Amino acid sequence: MKVPYTDHPTEVRADAWLWAARFFKTRSLAKQAIDGGKIDVNGGGCKPARLLHVGDVLRIGRGEERLEVEVQALSDRRGPASVAQGLYRESEASRLARETQRAQRRLLGMQAPPRRPDKHERRELRRLKDGRA
Repeated sequence: MKVPYTDHPTEVRADAWLWAARFFKTRSLAKQAIDGGKIDVNGGGCKPARLLHVGDVLRIGRGEERLEVEVQALSDRRGPASVAQGLYRESEASRLARETQRAQRRLLGMQAPPRRPDKHERRELRRLKDGRA
């Protein structure tokens, strides 16, 4: 996939690439994720200023999501989503694992989340606790 910009860098900072590839909304969020140990490059740790090259493999953790992507192209500018998707390729195992996790969350999510009782339910609970029927 061609990057529509005239300059084609040979290496890009990890935080800038994660932002340009739209894994994080801001570069500071990408930096926080890297500092928090949520990003691994080629099986090892990572720092925000680490230079990425084409072919590097990143493991990215966002919340409950785990991604394993290979860097296909480099960019330090944030462009349209269609261009951002051309910057990386997700591994097949990663994609399948994400889909099964999404399906499991969907099945478990059909139950209503616990919530606080409303006014009428609180009155009913008080009546039950006081022994009034």
